[in-house]
Amino acid sequence: MDGLPGSVGTSASFSLRLGQTMFSSASLLFMSLGVEFYSYTAFCYLVTIMGLVIPWSFTLALVDGYSVLVKCPIRQPGILLIIVVGDWVLSTLTLAAACSTASVVDLLLNTHGSFCPPKLCSRSKVHLECNESHAQLHSSCQR
Repeated sequence: MDGLPGSVGTSASFSLRLGQTMFSSASLLFMSLGVEFYSYTAFCYLVTIMGLVIPWSFTLALVDGYSVLVKCPIRQPGILLIIVVGDWVLSTLTLAAACSTASVVDLLLNTHGSFCPPKLCSRSKVHLECNESHAQLHSSCQR
């Protein structure tokens, strides 16, 4: 594990964990601001998972930062197993949350606003207008 980039207790792992914390925080922030996410289960699920990923990643970033400072990487098999299993579970849950959120957004955009609350629709107005103009252009080409 000494030569593996990104292994626990290295500066690469520290950078990756900080990036994971920042992107998870950004996801949670954008979901929570201005959109009524609580009315859709998929969005609530994404917020819940990001709420679990942020402290996990931040804690491991602190551990990695400490390991880099004292120049003593973690080598205990039990701790490494906990980190691997935790990462595996959270990455699977994050993938499921991202997929379910993407499918709900696709459904909302393809129904042309009939199920879309006003705050959410106003944010995606440009996208909807682009879709409508694309559909009109495509229908005129088929004639």
